[in-house]
Amino acid sequence: MSGILVHEWLARHGGSENVFEVLSDVFPSAERFCLWNDSDGRFADVEETMLARTPLRRSKAAALPFMPFAWRRLPAREADWILCSSHVFAHQARFAGPAREAPKLVYAHTPARYVWTPELDGRGSGAAARLVSSILKPQDRRRAAEPVAIAANSAFIADRIAHTWEREATVIHPPVDVAAFASSPQASEDEMARIDALPTPFLLGVSRFVPYKRLDRVIDAGIAADLPVVLAGGGPDEDRLRAHAKAHRARVKFVHNPSTAMLAELYRRALALVFPAIEDFGIMPVEAMATGTPVVASAIGGTAETVVDGVTGALVHDWTGDELRTAVERAAAADPAACAARAYEFDTAVFSERIAEWVASTTGSRAVGAA
Repeated sequence: MSGILVHEWLARHGGSENVFEVLSDVFPSAERFCLWNDSDGRFADVEETMLARTPLRRSKAAALPFMPFAWRRLPAREADWILCSSHVFAHQARFAGPAREAPKLVYAHTPARYVWTPELDGRGSGAAARLVSSILKPQDRRRAAEPVAIAANSAFIADRIAHTWEREATVIHPPVDVAAFASSPQASEDEMARIDALPTPFLLGVSRFVPYKRLDRVIDAGIAADLPVVLAGGGPDEDRLRAHAKAHRARVKFVHNPSTAMLAELYRRALALVFPAIEDFGIMPVEAMATGTPVVASAIGGTAETVVDGVTGALVHDWTGDELRTAVERAAAADPAACAARAYEFDTAVFSERIAEWVASTTGSRAVGAA
């Protein structure tokens, strides 16, 4: 017998998918389960729940109330341990057969933000969502008592777990492929031409263009520091961001959906990455530091655990003009070597070693990590 890995739905891209991929490498003999697999071939041989056979797989919001039901009706299996990678309800997973008695561990990206912290995620702020959340909260807290141990992806999330699930959690930061950004991947000729056409120096903002990422604050930082801004990504908030830039006569260039190689080059050429979002962890600041680029980030959230204020960037409490101008100046003075060294503290190899040790020490299983 060995273990079972459980994840929420699987998509082609995503931070939690990156974690699941590394977990699959660390525990190669483990069976794998998810709600449904829409990864376009990235993940093969992953069993799906009953929701995968319904139209609900096309709408996470519609499927949300049914997810706990699906997770409690998993098939009979044998296992030494179960490890759930959870950011909604995967931690509620329950198998039939001998696996029901196996110790369950949870790697928590966050308790479901829609349910517990709707102020940080607009998807949970509507009247219907609040009603569903009021029903799901007691059940979620009760089932979060089942795992023998919980690991959180940051101290910020460990604190959230303490307040929502009323559980203690070990902090194991998620894996970042630092080498992929530190090794100067080669962008295409067309991408390099697009980068060469950008103004220099510039401040960089990277993420999906959605309101809670607060990319308008990247524009504000450019205004405060009198620097052009490059926003890389894509999404429905672009029109609002363009209007914000126009209203303030800010110099902003948009780069849509850059490849990994192009993103690495954008990081490398930026004076600083400005990352205003309050994230559970925040992978992009670590990627930027891997290229030697400092980060201006929120002093609230997971980024406060990766960016060292005054050493690898600057942490911002109040996103006003004066503080932003000072923050950019402090970040620009950072030592690129210090930034890169800090990034390697969150490398994939570090996560792999820590998660394997945690599962082994918690379950006493000698087979952990064995092929």
